[in-house]
Amino acid sequence: MGKHILILGATSGIGRDAMDEALDRGHRVRAFARTADTLDGRPGLEPVVGDAYDADQVAFALQGVDAVIYALGIKESLSMIWTPVSLFSDTTAVLLPQMKTAGVSRLLVVTGFGAGRSRAAMSSLERIGHRAILGKPYEDKDRQEDQIEASDTDWTLVRPVILTNGAKTGKYRVLRDPSQWRNGLISRADVAHYLVTAIEDDLDIRADVVLAR
Repeated sequence: MGKHILILGATSGIGRDAMDEALDRGHRVRAFARTADTLDGRPGLEPVVGDAYDADQVAFALQGVDAVIYALGIKESLSMIWTPVSLFSDTTAVLLPQMKTAGVSRLLVVTGFGAGRSRAAMSSLERIGHRAILGKPYEDKDRQEDQIEASDTDWTLVRPVILTNGAKTGKYRVLRDPSQWRNGLISRADVAHYLVTAIEDDLDIRADVVLAR
């Protein structure tokens, strides 16, 4: 039986690929984004225009769903080197209590390799370069991961390595043991494949994983 999945950030990147993957597999998708009205109609798709900072709009989007995929992101720009970021932690602080109120427990959150305890798996050189360029966003992803791990949701923290726009292969590795965590490449489509599979098969509940080719 198909699932009813809410995707936050469904109009671009991994969120868009996860929407397509879920619909292709026969699930229903509630696509929540500020630009959801730009999505083409498809069977099983319910576009919902909304702002992830707005608790009432998030509460509405959560009604009747089985699982949530959090795939919000920021536009990369030079200013992110010095400008503080709070999108991830602020919107997660809105989402978690609304999930509890709605009785929705399953949550998959896309962060990235270098967030949380996966930072320790980077080499010294990787760590210096990563934090020099992505330090502000990843400081906020760290805060976000702390919030999620402290919640009573059935969470999965999904940390893809360097993303590409390549095709879905299904041939990627889900690295569950921190001793195996490493950098590399993975397509957004393969990340989306994992997200939907994890919902279908109840994979990696209350666990953090790194995805790599």
